[in-house]
Amino acid sequence: MFRPAKSSKSLKAIASLKTKSVGATKEAGDISSVFPSLSGKALPPLPQRYADLQKTIVLGNEQLIVDAWRRLLANLETEIQEIKVRGSEIIPSVDFESGISVNPVTGDAKFKDIDLIREIRKRGAVVIRNVVPMDIARSYKHEADKYINANPSVVAFPKDKPSVYELYWSPSQLHARSHPNLLLAQKALMNLWQSKQSNVPLSTRHPLMYADRLRIRLPGDAQFTLGPHIDGGSTERWEDPEYVKVYQEILRSEWEKYDAFDYTHRVDAITDMYGAGGACSMFRMFQGWLAMSNTGPNEGTLRVYPLLKQATTYTILRPFFDAKTGTEFTAPSSSFPNTALGAAQELSPATHPHLQLEHAMTPMPKVQPGDYVAWHCDTIHSVDPRHDGNSDSSVLYIPAVPMTVPNLQYLARQREAFKKLSPPPDFPDAGGIGERAFVGHGTETDFDSPEGLRAAGCGSFEWDLSNADSSTERQLLDNANKIVFK
Repeated sequence: MFRPAKSSKSLKAIASLKTKSVGATKEAGDISSVFPSLSGKALPPLPQRYADLQKTIVLGNEQLIVDAWRRLLANLETEIQEIKVRGSEIIPSVDFESGISVNPVTGDAKFKDIDLIREIRKRGAVVIRNVVPMDIARSYKHEADKYINANPSVVAFPKDKPSVYELYWSPSQLHARSHPNLLLAQKALMNLWQSKQSNVPLSTRHPLMYADRLRIRLPGDAQFTLGPHIDGGSTERWEDPEYVKVYQEILRSEWEKYDAFDYTHRVDAITDMYGAGGACSMFRMFQGWLAMSNTGPNEGTLRVYPLLKQATTYTILRPFFDAKTGTEFTAPSSSFPNTALGAAQELSPATHPHLQLEHAMTPMPKVQPGDYVAWHCDTIHSVDPRHDGNSDSSVLYIPAVPMTVPNLQYLARQREAFKKLSPPPDFPDAGGIGERAFVGHGTETDFDSPEGLRAAGCGSFEWDLSNADSSTERQLLDNANKIVFK
């Protein structure tokens, strides 16, 4: 039987270290700081205590894990064949106006089509088209170009021909994050999640804002070769006693019953035990970006592994099988392939062979300015290794974030970063000079809606407790007002 990882002396020490480091300035850097594969840093071996961790997880469950692994590999073979045949068309797509219904009284939003919902749950990604009018989305790009040109000291990667900019507070970003349609799209996405428990303090009806970077990738670029990875921590998935409960059906060898959209144990999961630049301490149900340009397959776009449950199962069970071929059960060992402390979880054909990443990583279909691309927080994703298009591939990274107490606490810290124009708490050089001296930086006047301003923890527009749909949500909204506005 699966046993959640227990708190050990080492875990308590890590938690203590995490607490002490809250609010501290992180090391300066760019997006390459997050990924060993981009920075070129070798992965050091994990400490021996990870063998003890594996032992705790698999003890008494060895044969069941082997059997589950075999069922999984057989299923992957079948599903991957469909991915190879269908390509980008396997990614579900829906029009914002016709595909999402909005309650005029509560402002709640949800997808209309049951078949679409089923496909999003299976594939772990979706394109929502025409969320922001095309001309407005294009204006975001022009505004971003103007901001970058006015501030040549901006940090970006790669240094010679930048693609990803360490910018968080440009007018374009504030406009886009607070656009009313984008907030509705986020509500519809988060409505796909649920909990088996009725009193979990989380609301999908009140999205919060997470400040992230922007990308302007130029034709011909082959340096921003970000390979397959999963955000939201790496070793934390097995190591944090609450985070590991998210995957308990998988570790009980009942992966077929695993629900990737159950948020019960995600609220208090620690996803950043090491406080590194690659951590994300806010729970994002979906990661996402808003297109500012046309882009499509092989034009510097996003790629995803469109098989959420199976890919997650493979990732979670992979450490228990031999490092080379992944066929022989070898747990307990300290081997967690392609895993580094304080970094995103990276994957490759060599370390995760049965996923057939070289064939199954699927590019997004063609998108236009104003389309919103979203993928589940556990979806394996990457970018095209080359940009072979004729024009830039430009996006604003904007995830869908639910209301929880830990997320609200991060939001309060993020608001302080906004006031100082410093990088947000999760990012390199948090607390540093950031955009403080930049010409034309964003201000509160650049938010496009009162709800968007509130989602950023700014202004004085408190959450309305009378709009709560349960006593649990009412208490959460009350806590939100105290954390953010008192």
